[in-house]
Amino acid sequence: MKVLKERFGKLKSGEEVIEYSLINSNRLKVKILNYGGIITEIMAPNRNGDFENVVLGFDNIQDYEEKSPYFGSIIGRIAGRISHGRFEIDGRIYELAKNHGNHNLHGGNRGFDKVIWDVKEVITEDYIGIELFYLSPDGEEGFPGNLDVKISYILNDYDELQIKYEAVSDKRTIINLTNHSYFNLSGNLKEDILGHRLTINADSVAQLNDEIIPTGQLIDVKNTVFDFRKPKSVGMDIDKEVEQLLKCGGYDHPFILNKSGAFSAQLEEEKSGRVLEITTNEPSVVLYTGNGLGEDFILRGDRKCKKYLGICLETQDYPDSINQHSFPTKIYNPGEKYETYTKYRFYISDY
Repeated sequence: MKVLKERFGKLKSGEEVIEYSLINSNRLKVKILNYGGIITEIMAPNRNGDFENVVLGFDNIQDYEEKSPYFGSIIGRIAGRISHGRFEIDGRIYELAKNHGNHNLHGGNRGFDKVIWDVKEVITEDYIGIELFYLSPDGEEGFPGNLDVKISYILNDYDELQIKYEAVSDKRTIINLTNHSYFNLSGNLKEDILGHRLTINADSVAQLNDEIIPTGQLIDVKNTVFDFRKPKSVGMDIDKEVEQLLKCGGYDHPFILNKSGAFSAQLEEEKSGRVLEITTNEPSVVLYTGNGLGEDFILRGDRKCKKYLGICLETQDYPDSINQHSFPTKIYNPGEKYETYTKYRFYISDY
């Protein structure tokens, strides 16, 4: 196992961006930038032993800085949308950037996906990785508290990539971090994700309004287009005339995960034999099927982007919970540690 690094380019500010490569003994490789903690590439084998990229990304920093739809990045301080760009803690109203219509999305205009992180390499007998550090100052993007954040990317020889999220604030605040990788297990983006088979260990999904904000109500997935409790192709129901799908142009919904089960979600691609298994201690996962992806940019590997080319499975806390009285709301006190994890295991199926 080894950690490599090389220059990736410079931001408009002149800051240098470094790309780190985590490579395990099986040759599975994960590439990560110190800019946004972005996963730019994951090279995983198919059933024939051919290593191919299984995430969407760019091959230059300019595209990440100017046009990326959060490819592979750390999302914070808050993943997802905060309705009307505001929230209240202890009687004080905090106003945020409305960078998505009338709402705040993925941390605002300059979220964690757009900052340079300090990096420490980690090499042990059992795993390799990098630890990323960022101090988000009090008031950044409107959020209260100096927030000290640590994100760990850890790769072992079981082909497991674990992301650990830790944060501590000096004021009462809200925190909800995730990673926004777009997966495509066909390898080098040969096909879209509609034929991928998806399983989500969830009995309910959050209902959304016309602005893709949770209403606070949950939908039982049984006998609906949201029932992924058994493996089902992503595209099987995506074009059905169902109001919840029409609002989003596909899936963009938070599934409330069951606490029991071998995994939280699983993605399979039959031709390649690749399987991605996801486990997390987060209460929900947002399924986003790349409905907003267009053909206006070129991806790594000289592949033109298009709708449904990648699928996101964003593990996180209940979305917009600070404004949704029916959802569990977590406000972190000064010195109280925020700590979550998500593990991605890659393997080859038997079929």
